[in-house]
Amino acid sequence: MTAPASMSAEVSFPSGTLTLAGTLRRPDGPATGAAALLISGSGPLDRDSNAKKAPLRVSALLADALADAGVVSLRYDKRGVGDSDGDYDSAGLHDNIDDAVAALAFLGAQDGVDPERVVVVGHSEGALIALDIAANHGDRIGGAALLAGTTHDGEAVLRWQATRVAEFLPAPVRWLLKLMRTDIAASQTKRLASIKASTKDVMRVQVVAKINAKWFREFMAFDPRPLLGRVTVPLLAVTGAGDVQVDPADVEEVRQLVTAPFEGHVVDGVNHILRAGDPSPTTYRKQTGNPLDDRVLDHLTGWIARLPSYRDAMEG
Repeated sequence: MTAPASMSAEVSFPSGTLTLAGTLRRPDGPATGAAALLISGSGPLDRDSNAKKAPLRVSALLADALADAGVVSLRYDKRGVGDSDGDYDSAGLHDNIDDAVAALAFLGAQDGVDPERVVVVGHSEGALIALDIAANHGDRIGGAALLAGTTHDGEAVLRWQATRVAEFLPAPVRWLLKLMRTDIAASQTKRLASIKASTKDVMRVQVVAKINAKWFREFMAFDPRPLLGRVTVPLLAVTGAGDVQVDPADVEEVRQLVTAPFEGHVVDGVNHILRAGDPSPTTYRKQTGNPLDDRVLDHLTGWIARLPSYRDAMEG
C-alpha cells in the first residue's frame, strides 16, 4: 500500500560530508509523539529495503504499520544508493552506523516528535546498527528493536549461514556438489580468509564480480555481545523461527545478556524477510508481494506503545 502523498515527505540530511535522502512518514490520524528510525539490512538497499533485483519492501511496510499505530518514521537510502550521496561499494559497517546516527539526529529534531519516545528499529544488518546505537547513544533514544538480529560476530554468522543454506539447496544440486567434492562451508572459509587478509575497500572475485571487502572485514569483526551488556534502554528482539540467515535461538541469548527491560519473541513460520513463508533465500523474490507477518508487526507496535510504562518503571 502506498502512503498518501500528504503523509510522506521527501527529506534529506547531512552525514559527514555526504547528503542522504529519505522519506519521513507521518501518521494519517492522531500522532502519539513516538517516532522510529528504520534501518535496513545488508546490501545496496534503498529506503524501502529494496535492491535492484529484490524489492523486499521491509522498511516501507514497517513504516505503514507504524503510521497506522500513530508513530512517525524515517527511512533512508543507504550511501551510494538511490538519491543518497556516496559510494556504496567502499562503505563499511561503521560508515553505515555513522549514517544511522546522523539520521537519528534529523528524526529527533522533527516537529511533533517526543525525544524520549524515539526508537531505532533495525532489520538484519540494521539490527546490529540499532544495537550499536543503543549501547553508545542510549541517551538519545527511548529503546531499540532488533528484527532478525544476532548475538554472534559476523564471521560466525557467515559460517552458520553457509551450513544452513546448503540444507535448502535442491537435491540434484547437493548431489552435484558432492560429486565435485565441493564443500560449501569449506569454500566459505577460504573466501573469508582472503577477505580478512586484504586491505582494499573493494575486492574482485573471480574475474568480473566485485565485493565490498571493507564492509565484510568490519562485519566479521563486529561482536554484538559486549554491546548487549552495555544497553540501558528497553530492548525488543523478534526473529522468525524459520530464519536461516540468523539463529532464532539468539533471541534467548539476548535475554540472558541484557540487564535492561527486554521483550523477546520467536515467531513460528516466519522467515528472515519477516514473512510467513518458505525459509529459503532462493524464494524471497517470490514472496515480496506478501505482507509482513501480522505477529511481527503487533510485537513491534505493542512494544512501542508500552515504552512509557517501561520508562516510568526504570525511573521509579
